[in-house]
Amino acid sequence: MKNIIKFGEDVEGFNIPVMNEREIRAAAGILFLATFLSLMFILFKGNFIPIKYVITLFLTDFLIRVFINPKFSPTLILGRLIVRNQTPEYVGAAQKKFAWIIGVVLAATMFVFFIIVNAYSMITGIICLICLIFLFFESAFGICLGCMFYPLFFKDKVQYCPGEVCDVRNKQDIQKTSVSQFLVLLAFAGYILLAVWLMQGRFSEMPYDLFGGKSVEQTK
Repeated sequence: MKNIIKFGEDVEGFNIPVMNEREIRAAAGILFLATFLSLMFILFKGNFIPIKYVITLFLTDFLIRVFINPKFSPTLILGRLIVRNQTPEYVGAAQKKFAWIIGVVLAATMFVFFIIVNAYSMITGIICLICLIFLFFESAFGICLGCMFYPLFFKDKVQYCPGEVCDVRNKQDIQKTSVSQFLVLLAFAGYILLAVWLMQGRFSEMPYDLFGGKSVEQTK
């Protein structure tokens, strides 16, 4: 029973239970894609059915992670299969569990509103946005936003963070951002604003069918 209900894995060389950050990021990407696509159905089709399935699966997956064992989480299993040829990047399990408890709370709230009450509101919209941000940061940048709140509630030192961000160390030259790079960012932002100002009229025109000769408006 101890081997079934457990959080994190014992790996030689680590004094606390750890997890593979690579499969966690892959699982976050899967959930992000599913959530994002279901929201597109709402925005463009007014169809709330996909989001109800996603929320139910999301909640079930996180309940398995937190209360049974992450090894049996369907999305983490898929993530493990996807990154099976990559070298594991070990992270502390404690902060991940805390972050996923936040995920359970958010998913449970959405489940109550969308499935039990069958209603949507600004609350559900904000929670969906928060979930997307959390999942995107995890999958794209390897930044666990939920883990950042762990030190606020627990006094023990956070160990084995992704990218070793917990450890105070000097940045290597390849990690440093120069003044010229910041100027490039500012120039690019100015370029975007200029493009919006100069090209808004052109970009607002509906495209036409290249082979049919009709615009999108004419085909409706």
